[in-house]
Amino acid sequence: MKPTIVCLDLEGVLVPEIWIAVAEKTGIKELQLTTRDIPDYDVLMQGRLKILDQHKLGLKDIQDVISTLSPLDGAAEFLNELRSLTQVIILSDTFQQFASPLMKQLGWPTIFCHNLEVEKGRITGYKLRQPNQKQKAVEALRALNYQVVAAGDSFNDTTMLGAAHTGYLFRSPEAIQKQFPQFEALEEYPDLLNRIRWSLAPVATQP
Repeated sequence: MKPTIVCLDLEGVLVPEIWIAVAEKTGIKELQLTTRDIPDYDVLMQGRLKILDQHKLGLKDIQDVISTLSPLDGAAEFLNELRSLTQVIILSDTFQQFASPLMKQLGWPTIFCHNLEVEKGRITGYKLRQPNQKQKAVEALRALNYQVVAAGDSFNDTTMLGAAHTGYLFRSPEAIQKQFPQFEALEEYPDLLNRIRWSLAPVATQP
């Protein structure tokens, strides 16, 4: 039996959507767009950086909003129980400068994400750890002979779900569920935990 690793998206799965929280705080509706709305991550981020410049918002403004956020109800308990069963890696297209306060609240799980480029408090750009990092991380884990179970909610999670042995949509918009019916859609942490428990049962070796 192969050892199992679970790969989870962060925003929308374990914590609130950061950019939506920033949009609500600042009143800038355009910042409500996420990877649930725009599949092309570069297009999405370039638009966000342009909006931040227009409104003279810097890294501290966003971090101040993040400091008010908490994990979604039940997320910390779910993650703690899951980590008692098997290894977990969070694969996120957020940035280290955003994620750290939320990782502290979740007990410092392992996270693979990106980094911002910042000059004098202004966000000037971003450096991807690597393009399509979620899918590539799953593929690398499979090459290391792990069985991978993945869960996410957005367009940018679907390649990760497809690369995993088993992939689940979690609290995903109906439009994404309809576009990707091959992934079972779940809404509650106990249901996702039960599916993962089932996947931890002995299975035949897979290529």
